[in-house]
Amino acid sequence: MPRATDELGLSAQRRRMQAVIRRLRRAYPDARCSLNYTTPLELLVATILSAQCTDERVNLVTKDLFQKYRSAADYAQADLETLQADIRSTGFYRNKAKALQGMGQRLVEAFGGEVPRAMDDLLTLPGVARKTANVVLGNAFGQAPGVVVDTHVRRLSARLGFSNAPTPEKIERDLMAMTPRRHYVMLPHWLIFHGRAVCRARGPRCGECVLADLCPAAGASQSARTPPRESRRQAAGRGVKPARST
Repeated sequence: MPRATDELGLSAQRRRMQAVIRRLRRAYPDARCSLNYTTPLELLVATILSAQCTDERVNLVTKDLFQKYRSAADYAQADLETLQADIRSTGFYRNKAKALQGMGQRLVEAFGGEVPRAMDDLLTLPGVARKTANVVLGNAFGQAPGVVVDTHVRRLSARLGFSNAPTPEKIERDLMAMTPRRHYVMLPHWLIFHGRAVCRARGPRCGECVLADLCPAAGASQSARTPPRESRRQAAGRGVKPARST
């Protein structure tokens, strides 16, 4: 019986996910990867740099970086201090420079200087975990081995009641279980665009949200910010100024 109940719950979640996807797809028809790139190597580098950094800052840095470092060998042979200076403004630049240099060396030694197209191979590169590998495979190679989970995806997955798992890997598994494979690549882009525009970490705009009636968190968020009308009227009738919400 518990298993049947679980299956019924998953079926309901899948239907709700389909509705969420339909609405986000209409709301953000131009959603895409926010990192600028023209080759798989550029996307790989940009994604490594994006850790703890905004995509806007990464795009500013890579505009010149991609002119200077054009191949895996360029990163492999780079002077480490110079590379650190080139990416300094992305933060954690020492670790990132070391990862880029090691990534270049690994690509040259094991993959002929080309970015591999398999998850297991990508995960052998310094600085590359599953999120980065998913970004590269999905956006550069059109593959869909999984769902990218960043801070926006994690936040919206919890608010929408799709996953409260404690790790990105478990959140990814939850989302994969209820999302059609054909939407694995685009779902994170839609959620990220929505997270930046409406469902912000602070001050989510639930009143403007196309998902409000599908979101368990929407009602709680609204009531936390806006005192009920009845309370305002009752307070006015007693000649008491209603307390402001905080």
